[in-house]
Amino acid sequence: MTPLTRLLRAAVLVCALVVGAQILPMTGARAEYPDRPITLVVPWAAGGGTDATARIIAALLERELGKPVNVVNRTGGSGVVGHTAIALAKPDGYTIGVITVEIGMMHWAGLTALDWRAFTPIALYNTDPAGLHVRADSSWRSVQDVLRAARARPGAHKASGTGQGGVWHLALAGMLRAGGAKVTAVPWVPSKGAAPGLQELVAGGVDIVTSSVAEADGLIRAGRVKPLAVMSADRLPSHPDVPTLLEAAGLPWEAYSWRGLAGPKGMSPRVQAKLVRAMERVYASPDFVRLMKKRGFGVAWAAGDDFADWMARSDRSLGKVMKALGLAR
Repeated sequence: MTPLTRLLRAAVLVCALVVGAQILPMTGARAEYPDRPITLVVPWAAGGGTDATARIIAALLERELGKPVNVVNRTGGSGVVGHTAIALAKPDGYTIGVITVEIGMMHWAGLTALDWRAFTPIALYNTDPAGLHVRADSSWRSVQDVLRAARARPGAHKASGTGQGGVWHLALAGMLRAGGAKVTAVPWVPSKGAAPGLQELVAGGVDIVTSSVAEADGLIRAGRVKPLAVMSADRLPSHPDVPTLLEAAGLPWEAYSWRGLAGPKGMSPRVQAKLVRAMERVYASPDFVRLMKKRGFGVAWAAGDDFADWMARSDRSLGKVMKALGLAR
């Protein structure tokens, strides 16, 4: 081989290595997630509580991830449409969503086959426990007073706070069941949310309302509504004088409205972990705490498998009450 031939071959090899090095990042390297905008699906209407928390989360996640996070409301079917849109999305991390307590109720009601196992859990970020509220001038002074009245005179007293079979209805039924009363001992009057239910309570149309304490806060502070207990593991920092149901009546029953971030099942552990880390920073940020407190939303944290465990417990608990009420199919 002549010196010229060796020189030419060396030149060809160098060119090949240079071209290969230029092509490799385009064809063989994995793009860093995220490298384009993310869609955040909300299963409930714009302007509602879930939408409000989603827009807080989206703005702060965008800051953490460095890419736009666009909120899309997919409503209908009592939450089925939006939850289905999240579950059936491509599990690449570019479509995630807010899932709510209703995912542990819809399948028991026969509305969908979906349950919490259809999702990759990212993080629980909000819980609002049920409070047991009566009128300020009610003769009932304790949870035990309510339970005694329900057992002694089934059907004589009425309650409200949400639609039939909604989470606050199940909260009351679960308390009655735990307290040795029939789940139907206090007939439920459906309402379009806690606000009209509380107005009906003040007007004397119903005797009990179960709702979050935050929803009743204005009437509590005005001296028109009296909270007897909160159905949570701990007292609320905002109302430290309100006992838990366990403290007030020895009942271990807990009931919460909750919200969390999740993606479709099958998301890669790498993407899931990055979203968990981003959500952890969001949750710890002063902006998140300030905005959630300003809107009256409770905060709670459970990530990954811990969030999955939370959803599983909620599902079992709500399913038992729905069966007792005859609402499960």
